Amino acid sequence: MRIESDFLVIGSGIAGLSFALQAANHGSVAIVTKRDISESATKYAQGGIASVYSDEDSFDAHVEDTLVAGAGICHEDVVRMVVEEGPQTIRNLIEWGVKFTTSGESYDLTREGGHSARRILHAEDITGREIERALVEAVRQHPAITIYENHIAIDLITSAKIERRQLEQNRCLGAYVLDIEKNYVITFSSKITLLASGGAGKVYLYTCNPDVASGDGVAMAYRAGATIANMEFMQFHPTTLFHPLAKSFLISEAVRGEGAILRRRDGTAFMEKYHPLKDLAPRDIVARAIDNEMKTSGDDCAFLDITHEPAEVVRNRFPNIYQTCMDFGLDMTKEWLPVVPAAHYLCGGVAVNFDAETDIPGLYAIGETAFTGLHGANRLASNSLLEAAVYAGRAFRHSRDVIASLPSDYRDIPAWDAGTATNSDEMVVVSQNWDEIRRTMWNYVGIVRSDKRLARAMNRIKLIQGEIDEYYWNFNVTSDLIELRNIATVAELIITCAQKRKESRGLHYNLDYPFLDDVNEKKDSFVKKQFLKEP
Repeated sequence: MRIESDFLVIGSGIAGLSFALQAANHGSVAIVTKRDISESATKYAQGGIASVYSDEDSFDAHVEDTLVAGAGICHEDVVRMVVEEGPQTIRNLIEWGVKFTTSGESYDLTREGGHSARRILHAEDITGREIERALVEAVRQHPAITIYENHIAIDLITSAKIERRQLEQNRCLGAYVLDIEKNYVITFSSKITLLASGGAGKVYLYTCNPDVASGDGVAMAYRAGATIANMEFMQFHPTTLFHPLAKSFLISEAVRGEGAILRRRDGTAFMEKYHPLKDLAPRDIVARAIDNEMKTSGDDCAFLDITHEPAEVVRNRFPNIYQTCMDFGLDMTKEWLPVVPAAHYLCGGVAVNFDAETDIPGLYAIGETAFTGLHGANRLASNSLLEAAVYAGRAFRHSRDVIASLPSDYRDIPAWDAGTATNSDEMVVVSQNWDEIRRTMWNYVGIVRSDKRLARAMNRIKLIQGEIDEYYWNFNVTSDLIELRNIATVAELIITCAQKRKESRGLHYNLDYPFLDDVNEKKDSFVKKQFLKEP
């Protein structure tokens, strides 16, 4: 089966849906998403979206805050572009139906860690859910958009892959996609392919990401030959709820923004000794501080205390967090919340330019899948939704101009070839390798690393990849197998980039290099797959 469209969008968060809504006015759009269209990391974003939206703030201040958080390797031209395009991007979201919380006649702006001003637009404490709701409604109503739920991309289709040789003019032509429910592979051909499949938190044992965050876009792009960058910078959210029944429920940074204090079990407030901003320090500082306090004290968690604030204020500002905690028997207005760090946001990804182009023509990447240069070594809170929406617009405008010059039927694409693969009766291999990868990454490539830990991790990942490759080629693909293959690829990329960086910067902390090296290491880490040359 073959499906053709002008634009193929892989992913259904703010990035993919924002792009689709704009592209649909200039051609046919196919959206491929692994689960229900609403299931994305966007849906679970609590805090909000950062943008200069008051006279008390400025572009320069937002740029400076981003540069400081990024620990010296943000691309300043990218930072300024994203910040300055922020207000119009917010207006676009509002036009698409997003309802941000207001205070009187203006929008209620809050503050989060690392920000010098109140510039976070939010919808109570379920901002992502509100953005996703509005965009999904708009997408479903557009006649030029077709949505393929419960479909997972297997691999990108490129002209080089079809011709089985290196090509100077290699181009992305679409993707092979598994219909999960009907269990067959569909060929999606497109003039423009956009990767907006989100992050890779599921590579780690503990994460506040949804189950769909298995690094699919990064893995597929790498296998197709695209350049990948800065994968060592995985942001660990400092405060996820530590509770046996909570599946890594995130306690928004906005709670600390409104005055919450981090404490040890004995009540000691400890952030003052780690950073001048105390509990409002950047996330990498806070995550390492909690990790260190837990290891020093022997506690299995830290505690977040906002009991000193009026109960009514807390309930009104954080209704979803308050109710969820109450469901677990915790009243945040009267008791401290137990919290631990968890893998949260990938600051690296598929390397793109100002217009979200990868180095494979026809292939674009935006959102958490992409490395734009905005975040540097550490993401400033609430810049991610902004980046995704800004780059969605830039990708659309550039691809709209590119697509006009392309022929309507420019290449025959072969159907998916399963070869001699059969159905597997050994799915335990998938679950075993899945667990081993995630545990290895948590123990050896987590918040604090060392050369020895990284080497051990790479040895294990390589062994597991051998098993996965054998399994992949012998048995028919399933969604679990596709995701397993992808997290193994992403794990290798994270370790590779971490081994390249001989310093500690931002989210990457190596015990063997506990210093900042601005002479030799103030640069990005790039990885590109090496293909065998033609004889």
